[in-house]
Amino acid sequence: MKFFIIISLLFSTHLFAKINLIKKQNSDSNTTLLVIGGIHGNEPGGYFAASMLATHYKILSKNLWIIPNLNSESIIANKRGIHGDMNRKFATIKANDKDKAIVDAVKKIILEQKVSLILNLHDGHGFYRKKEQNSIFNPNAWGQTCVIDQCSLNKEQPFGNLNNIARSVKENINKQLLKRHHIFNVKNTKTKFKDEQMRLSLTYFAVRNNKPAFAIETSKSLSTVAQKVFYQLLAIEEFMKIMDIEYSRDFELNEKNVAKIIRNYGTLEINHNILLNLCDIKKSLSFIPLKSKSNDFNCSNPLGVVKENRYGTYDVFIGNKKVTSLKPQYFKMSENCPQEYKVEADGKLISLKKTSKFSVSDDFKVIKAKNVRVNVIGYHSKKSKDEGGITIALKDLSKRYAVDKANKTYRIEFYTNDGFCSMLMVKFK
Repeated sequence: MKFFIIISLLFSTHLFAKINLIKKQNSDSNTTLLVIGGIHGNEPGGYFAASMLATHYKILSKNLWIIPNLNSESIIANKRGIHGDMNRKFATIKANDKDKAIVDAVKKIILEQKVSLILNLHDGHGFYRKKEQNSIFNPNAWGQTCVIDQCSLNKEQPFGNLNNIARSVKENINKQLLKRHHIFNVKNTKTKFKDEQMRLSLTYFAVRNNKPAFAIETSKSLSTVAQKVFYQLLAIEEFMKIMDIEYSRDFELNEKNVAKIIRNYGTLEINHNILLNLCDIKKSLSFIPLKSKSNDFNCSNPLGVVKENRYGTYDVFIGNKKVTSLKPQYFKMSENCPQEYKVEADGKLISLKKTSKFSVSDDFKVIKAKNVRVNVIGYHSKKSKDEGGITIALKDLSKRYAVDKANKTYRIEFYTNDGFCSMLMVKFK
């Protein structure tokens, strides 16, 4: 029996998710790989890799748990940590620390009996080399490394030989390099004896509790985020092979495909009656029908966050990129809405469920329904407030009200006497 679970913990206002735990599980085993991205908000290779793992991989045996954006507030700000370095708070943390709820929650997840191995994903500066070469290639660099805190754990621990596992991972990554100088190495921080700062880290917290843990550090000096994500995914796949986790992905793993997936921002569903495609959306949209409070925002992309700013506008983020801003117009949500809407598209009658999208070449007409008012955003009728039953072509619409940058997609809104119902999208070919 296979099942897929998404658990979101510690939500604050405006669906600002503090921890988003995604579980891909099978009933055949308790062996579980936990992958954590985004502990540092300015390291996109880690959090985009975790997001792709959540959305483009199937787990065919054993279990994969993913936290794609652990430090989501810092990701939006594109800063290492807006409340300080979260990865230095796993030994002790003050009661009033703003990161405490997140740190405590992820500690509990790490310590769950089912969790067998932990990967913490980072982008590090430079390229690690054992001998000094220059300011980029040197022993103090962290980039392109599999980091371990010590060589091994208890003999009884199935994945306790950290050094051997890290060496195997780096050797297999080095067979698939995009460029020769991207070579991976193992970096043993010998944390207990040599690195006081690392004693405060997430991986060392896990190790102290006899949980195998590794940090994967791709280089900030790589030329693209896609390259960083490519190497992160190579490393994760190597760990899954070591753990006998069978998987499949819906794309060929190369830099070009990774870059394409990163640019696919997915969709945003609002209150279950509006669906926006974020891939080609304009920088801002006005008059979006929302409730005055308690709106439900649901992004298909695990890195999606909607945050209300001080001006009352809702900013939509995918990772550290602000994709669009939504300027609301507040309505009561109607409870007396049709389940389907009828539209004549290029002369052909079709039935559409709420939040649907349809395409036309020439024109469309929304069929009038009893007690339902139609508002086509961008069209101005001089005769009626209800724009149902009117044939509308692209030339009849004002481009500034288009949803997409190509000015081809427009909103069709439906209302009853007691409020807003839902929105369809029409796209002209």
